[in-house]
Amino acid sequence: MNRALFLDRDGVINEDYGYVHKIEDFHFREGIFDVCRAAQKARLKIIVVTNQAGIGRGLYDTKQFHDITNYMISSFKIQKINISGVYFCPFHPEFGLGYYKRESYDRKPNPGMLLKACAAHCVNPMSSLMIGDRESDRVAALRIGIPVFINSTFSDWVKRALLSISV
Repeated sequence: MNRALFLDRDGVINEDYGYVHKIEDFHFREGIFDVCRAAQKARLKIIVVTNQAGIGRGLYDTKQFHDITNYMISSFKIQKINISGVYFCPFHPEFGLGYYKRESYDRKPNPGMLLKACAAHCVNPMSSLMIGDRESDRVAALRIGIPVFINSTFSDWVKRALLSISV
């Protein structure tokens, strides 16, 4: 089985200015490439799991989300970092519009996106990590047994912890 570093997007990979959906507003967080390089060196798959309620609220559409996702993945590739998968949930039970106004097992703090990613990439959650910036990220990780949750404030100890993971 594989191991993974699961990453939330807004607030972890990029600065969170609220419903980031334009490439010109997508600014990578300092340290994210170093953290991902360390994870890759430790042979962890890098997988993004992100709530995207802005789609459900009608603030942007799935094409805009996929455009910015392709930009993000390309930027990681330039840094020689492979993103194994990106999973997103556009639904919101309270503020979603039309089709998007509903509960979803994929919306964090529910673990649906993490479970789908584990199944698709043969990942053992018990030997994986999650970096998030909200309580919903931590809860989703704990619900499937990811033992390590790291707040999104990167530091040298995060990079050292990733490097020290037994291979």
